[in-house]
Amino acid sequence: MGKLLVTRSSMPPIDEYMEEIQELWDTHWLTNMGVKHRKLQEELKSYLGVSNVELLTNGHMALELTMQAMNLHGEVITTPFTFASTTHAIVRNGLTPVFCDIRPDDFTMDVDKIESLITDQTCAIVPVHVYGNICNVEEIEQIAHKYGLKVIYDAAHAFGETYEGRGVGTFGDASCFSFHATKVFHTIEGGAVCFADEEFGLNLYRLKNFGIRGPEVVDGVGANAKMNEFCAAMGICNLRHLGGELEKRKKVAERYRSHLEGIEGIQLNPVQQDVKQNYAYFPAVFDEKVYGASRNEVFEKLAEKGIGARKYFYPLTNTYDCYHGKYDARLTPVALHISKRILTLPMYADLAMEDVDRICETIKECRK
Repeated sequence: MGKLLVTRSSMPPIDEYMEEIQELWDTHWLTNMGVKHRKLQEELKSYLGVSNVELLTNGHMALELTMQAMNLHGEVITTPFTFASTTHAIVRNGLTPVFCDIRPDDFTMDVDKIESLITDQTCAIVPVHVYGNICNVEEIEQIAHKYGLKVIYDAAHAFGETYEGRGVGTFGDASCFSFHATKVFHTIEGGAVCFADEEFGLNLYRLKNFGIRGPEVVDGVGANAKMNEFCAAMGICNLRHLGGELEKRKKVAERYRSHLEGIEGIQLNPVQQDVKQNYAYFPAVFDEKVYGASRNEVFEKLAEKGIGARKYFYPLTNTYDCYHGKYDARLTPVALHISKRILTLPMYADLAMEDVDRICETIKECRK
């Protein structure tokens, strides 16, 4: 029996993708916002229910260039319970991350702790929708409005979700998505920024395309973060199948819950009210004192049986070696506690039910 990976990329039928890219051999237009780029852009605007979408080469550049386009200076309140990209994007912009702790139930930023972190240097809040769990967007909006702060959501885990019928990309001043191959929706590599403000959009476009405004006009100092046509074509194909993929993921999640829900010492991802889920991940928190086995013991037992799980997110970004001595993880105790106990289990659309059963039986065998 082969190794079970923690995730596996969804892909369209090869003939469908070949048909989608066929015209690229006719036009030889492979990048620079060609027909596929523009088509995907319009389809995503409709699917996500947003007014503007800018496509980029990856989700990290979406975050990094969004902060640049807003011309931020000073401190940014964010969470350490996230992927490296979130914190690195802040630091690479010359900004100072100020870490807010998370909620123990849904792992999103604890809004009750935000205001105590605001200083006269604070310029923005960068919350993260974690595992598809939507942040408390109402409270964050109220705090940001009260103090005149920008809000940039890292929405890499929340593609396609809605909250109270509203697309998740419509919240904040901007929402950034990753279309990496491991995501629910992917373009092989890619990312996007959703936003409403047209002036911000112009600044972002300048930054992703060398500052070029026209054949003879370069009025900004920009980078190169354009999505190519092959990636856009993959996105066009994958978007057609996304509804079916999400239904399959839902069934996998339900199978996991049928095995693990209600077991003392295992905390599963919450089912949030008024949220249309995308079933991006299936995390479980193991309380060693109650369950009788630690997260690391479960991880190792699964690995012995060829099952790949992931300690996601561990370590916290405020404990990375590259930031040694700069931050104190003891100031975010809930995040530190969860990071040492959480495990994301294999989750993808084509995961067989018998494999889910085998994963869960292996987890149950760890109990002492």
